[in-house]
Amino acid sequence: MVLTTRLKVLCGAAVAVGVYILVSGPDSSPSVVAPAPAPAANTHAKMPTATVSRDTVSPMLRLAHRVTQSKAVESLFRTQSWYVAPPPPPPAPVVYVPPPPPTAPPLPFTVMGSYAHPGDATVYFLTRGDSVFDVHVGDTIDNTYSVDGAANGQLLLTYKPLNIQQTLPLGDSQ
Repeated sequence: MVLTTRLKVLCGAAVAVGVYILVSGPDSSPSVVAPAPAPAANTHAKMPTATVSRDTVSPMLRLAHRVTQSKAVESLFRTQSWYVAPPPPPPAPVVYVPPPPPTAPPLPFTVMGSYAHPGDATVYFLTRGDSVFDVHVGDTIDNTYSVDGAANGQLLLTYKPLNIQQTLPLGDSQ
């Protein structure tokens, strides 16, 4: 193998860089302090720390800070992905649902019976809890319900706050 001038210069530069790395250290102090061995369990006395000269420390230990403190180590083997996540779907359109129209509460009355005297208007007897009401067509109960009439076996009542008409079955009481 023939060593050309160019090859000799490159080898010399590589050796110089290697020597520089081994000779230069992380700090400019001439010595490195090594930790003391752990004391025995019975003794409570402190042992002095030992001073180790720079020549006795392994060159690899002197270079360890360069590898562990560098961010380049993390980026050496980072994975590269060309996947681009699709954009999120557009939000669903907001559908406005109008609130339902107000409704009257269920009728609190039950029919107890009715009485029809010949020639007079029919009297209907309604109960709510312990109360008994005797009503005629056109009467108002507690300023809330008005009696409108009777048709087809049902009593027609109107819930006044909402003006909604409701029916109350009369059953066999007619």
